[in-house]
Amino acid sequence: MRKTGPGKAETDLMPPFEGLALKDIVIPDTKEAVAAAVAAIRAAGEAGFDTESKPTFKAGEVSSGPHLVQFALPDRAFLFQMHDGASRDAASLLLEDPAVLKIGFGLSADRSQIHAKLGATLQSVLDLDHLFRRRGYNNSLGARAAVGLVLDRNFRKSKSVTTTNWSLLRLSDAQKLYAANDAYAALRVYLALTLTPQERQALLPGR
Repeated sequence: MRKTGPGKAETDLMPPFEGLALKDIVIPDTKEAVAAAVAAIRAAGEAGFDTESKPTFKAGEVSSGPHLVQFALPDRAFLFQMHDGASRDAASLLLEDPAVLKIGFGLSADRSQIHAKLGATLQSVLDLDHLFRRRGYNNSLGARAAVGLVLDRNFRKSKSVTTTNWSLLRLSDAQKLYAANDAYAALRVYLALTLTPQERQALLPGR
């Protein structure tokens, strides 16, 4: 019988997850800022990772996302907006960089969207859902349950922010915090875990 993570009622009783603040979130808006962000992520060698796309509401409508690609380090997050050419090129570079480990939840859909939008092939990825599945948990534990299970914290995700327009030229503060902490939560869970040699070989081939 497969294990389940803590339910919402259980995580609601936990202390809140302390995410990144607005001052810790960078949206590179010049070529110099983009280059600095890429250098910081490459120097770290691993980052929490996620994408956001403008939602679709009509049956059969194909998403034009991702519109935002986010990378989180232990002390900050970088949000790359895909309408900006320099940010788009930088994100593609990082997504294909085998030396940068991208850590996230439920990344299977991101692969196809990234390839369709950017022509990039996502490399060096650790999908934490796959890790928890190997440890006997349900197929998609998800960020909320994983944060509760590993960190004993309540990671709240606003549904109203989830369905906002991520293609906006200027993101709201709520959008910035949501996107940054989606990636940051994945990194925090990963850093709190200890991968066995067998898991590392299975999930991180070549690393």
